[in-house]
Amino acid sequence: MTLKNNTMTILITALAVLFGGVFLYFYNRLVKLDNLAREAWSGIDVQLRKRHDLIPLLVNTVQGYARHERQLFDAITSLRTRGMSATGVRESEKAEVELSKALGKLFVVVENYPELKASQNFLELQRDISRIENDLQKARRYYNGTVRNYNIIIEQFPSSLVARITGRRSRDFFDIQNESERNVPGVNL
Repeated sequence: MTLKNNTMTILITALAVLFGGVFLYFYNRLVKLDNLAREAWSGIDVQLRKRHDLIPLLVNTVQGYARHERQLFDAITSLRTRGMSATGVRESEKAEVELSKALGKLFVVVENYPELKASQNFLELQRDISRIENDLQKARRYYNGTVRNYNIIIEQFPSSLVARITGRRSRDFFDIQNESERNVPGVNL
């Protein structure tokens, strides 16, 4: 009877160690991918802050030439504030889509002012915004790639069990909703 009990004890211990090892392996992968996704979001956040910092300079520069566009300037300022105070991916995404649309309208207004388009200060702001938009696009791709990897492990078996036990949830992608919103504000250099 003791041989049978010893064998059973060894078997149960081996299974417990095996399940514990599997649990720890997937838990550590989840932690790693979660941290990568958070790091990727911080990259987007940095680019959004740079973008938000340039907007007042851009508005002030254009405002000197196009004083009658007050409603557009106010809308851009309001959308910038919304974007800066956004919490979470979905809220940031929505604010940034609307801000991109408003900036696109601003660059259309600029087309009516040749002296503004020739201004060295304005040209420099355009280059800076274009650079930031490109960096933001790269940061968005990196973030979405890390979120994709994280969400895959959250949904795959057996890691989905570990995710459920530890309270891990899938993350939202930072994506622009439709084709008309996918256009980056036009910047003509």
